[in-house]
Amino acid sequence: MPEISYLKIGENLRLAYRHRPGRGPTILFLPGYMSDMDGSKATALDAWAAAEGRAMLRFDYAGCGTSGGDFEAQTLNGWRGDVLAMMEDVAEGQVVLVGSSMGGWLMLLAALARPEQVKGLVGIAPAPDFTGWGFTEEQKMTILRDGRLVEPSAYGERPYVTTRAFWESGEALRLLHQEIPIDCPVRLLHGQADTDVPWTWSLDLMRQLRSSDVQGCFIKDGDHRLSRERDIGTIIGTLKALLESL
Repeated sequence: MPEISYLKIGENLRLAYRHRPGRGPTILFLPGYMSDMDGSKATALDAWAAAEGRAMLRFDYAGCGTSGGDFEAQTLNGWRGDVLAMMEDVAEGQVVLVGSSMGGWLMLLAALARPEQVKGLVGIAPAPDFTGWGFTEEQKMTILRDGRLVEPSAYGERPYVTTRAFWESGEALRLLHQEIPIDCPVRLLHGQADTDVPWTWSLDLMRQLRSSDVQGCFIKDGDHRLSRERDIGTIIGTLKALLESL
């Protein structure tokens, strides 16, 4: 496993990352909300990239994992900036973005911002626009009134916190209301037993993407995480085929 390095952002922030040089384009993994670069999918992809001699980059958004910053001060637009900084200052060349859940939203935003650098996208239960459809009206009112919503997490003891700043940033960056002008190959994987991000949102995303090279893989008994051994095998197979087609 590559050692942790740090990229300085501005005066007071450092982003933690692990970079493995190799054949390009660089695989850049984008975790989900309140996740980090050492999750099971990220580490499995890194091990596969090492075996294949491929370049791999994973990192922690500001306020997450071992990066600096206060989690509750972060916004979706700020994390979009973190992705772009990694692409420009660490990857330095063509990339294929692999986005998990919220990372699937960020991969779309990054591809729109840097179309010449992004050669392909792989979304794992992608969750674009979840600030719109992912909360009840009562929850949205709590965010607006109290400045934050705190919920129990199904994935750990740490509660799931959504701040007003993050929610408003997400609302300003919603994509699914119109055609998404991305033309590179896109692969989407989604479990049909996903209780966090309904798999039908991937169908909506497929319809809105301008690219003619969009494929979806739907796993009937797959949950939101898609972290079982066979699920990870499917993700790796999908990424491998995409890379070989470029």
